[in-house]
Amino acid sequence: MGVLNVTPDSFSDGGRFESAAAAVRRGRELFALGADIVDVGGESTRPGAVAVPLEEELRRVTPVIGELAAEGRRISIDTIHAATARAAVAAGAAIVNDVSGGTHDPAMLDAAAWASAEHGATFAIGHWRGVPDPGHRRSDYADVVVEVRDALAVQAEAAIGAGVDPGRIVLDPGLGFDKTGAQCWQLLARLGELLELGYPVLVGASRKRMIAEALASAGGDGSASTPAERDLATSVVSALAARAGAWGVRVHDVAGSVQALAVAAAWSAGGRQVASETEATTEAGGAE
Repeated sequence: MGVLNVTPDSFSDGGRFESAAAAVRRGRELFALGADIVDVGGESTRPGAVAVPLEEELRRVTPVIGELAAEGRRISIDTIHAATARAAVAAGAAIVNDVSGGTHDPAMLDAAAWASAEHGATFAIGHWRGVPDPGHRRSDYADVVVEVRDALAVQAEAAIGAGVDPGRIVLDPGLGFDKTGAQCWQLLARLGELLELGYPVLVGASRKRMIAEALASAGGDGSASTPAERDLATSVVSALAARAGAWGVRVHDVAGSVQALAVAAAWSAGGRQVASETEATTEAGGAE
């Protein structure tokens, strides 16, 4: 899932693709680089970001979604607002990606149910505890994995209760949202516990502070103080997430993650081949 921020203030690439024409060109580029989905966002969710009026968010995203979707591309709308979700799906978006999981806007679950029933759209349910807090003052967890898993289970059930098709739900642990870097790594290391809920899982670690902190702890020149300098490490996360069973990875550097995922797939295929050959050898030995 390639990230396309049509915003002036996103932490990573704000202001680069503000015009519809520039955003559409970037979307096409992301698909050419190997993205399966492009996630279009018109309002930054970085800590401290200023809320965007609904009309402005719609002005930013709907022309871009409409043009890319008309070309047969699979588009996701990154929004916490029900009205934006409805307009984006009507314009052709196939996924509603709500980092709040339907908790910010009371009308979002009904919008997701409509999108699911009328358009076959997927609802990506993210975990957070409110509008992002720069100080992580809501990051108190007895066990972050258990609490995030349980919260996502409740949110998924609420979505189903509102009418969302269970087969069109994806869960996102919300890395960086009300979680410290250490807690984010715990969620990734125990991704299997989230997968036990029975839903596909989306991982969004791209360029986040957790990666900068991990690189800084290594010393040397690996601190990656600027977001783009974290792309190589993000690709490593993509490969490991794929190996752990993630459904998708949301990234800024599509080319790097496509390569990493290809290597992870080859590794897994090689492992299956070795297992198959070992099984065949064992069976042959038993036949003797």
